[in-house]
Amino acid sequence: MPPPATTRPAPVEQATVDWGRTEYTAAWRRQEELVARRLAGGIGDTLVFTEHDPVYTLGVRQGALRHLLWDDAERQRRGIAVVETNRGGDITYHGPGQLVGYPIVDLAARRDLHAYLRLLEQVLINAVGCLGLAAGRRPGQTGIWLGPRKLAAIGVAVKRWVTCHGFALNVNNDLAPFAGIVPCGITDGTVTSLRQELGRALDPAEVQAVVAAEFWAEWRKFVATTDAH
Repeated sequence: MPPPATTRPAPVEQATVDWGRTEYTAAWRRQEELVARRLAGGIGDTLVFTEHDPVYTLGVRQGALRHLLWDDAERQRRGIAVVETNRGGDITYHGPGQLVGYPIVDLAARRDLHAYLRLLEQVLINAVGCLGLAAGRRPGQTGIWLGPRKLAAIGVAVKRWVTCHGFALNVNNDLAPFAGIVPCGITDGTVTSLRQELGRALDPAEVQAVVAAEFWAEWRKFVATTDAH
């Protein structure tokens, strides 16, 4: 009998890659190239890590632009760009010292974007737990939290059920630029970082390794759940 419509060409092995520091729009283009390659079966599921030059990114949520507070002159003075994206969510900030993760993975066998978002949250909850913090979810608000303090933002997009964009975990980054926006449109909380909560700077390579390990562990469970059905 013919294969199901969701079948992709047989991919190569999974991979984790580190792009180092990138300009946001250039990294977005590179993501789109990886999505095309994943759809064609030229690569397997891939987890990309990067950190961005200072930038405010706007998601597709209606009204996101209203949550940009600093004017052009102030943003120029601070060297912060603004980019409108195709990811879900509102407005957020990326900058040096923040760990950004872009999973390029195939959801075709389990077309459940909400389950995938919960997977990303669990990855980050597990990872920061390994680093000494008990983070959790907040009902109706994607991301991970320490009480009213947001530690990581999540926003994704999909093309033919291959994902791009992903998560941003505040590690050692300067939190001051968050004052220039209403982060993720949330008015009843603040933003924090691992450095602020733990009272020390963390080794970026260590954090990246922990997040990668937790991502692939959770992804294996996700795939296994698909296989079980």
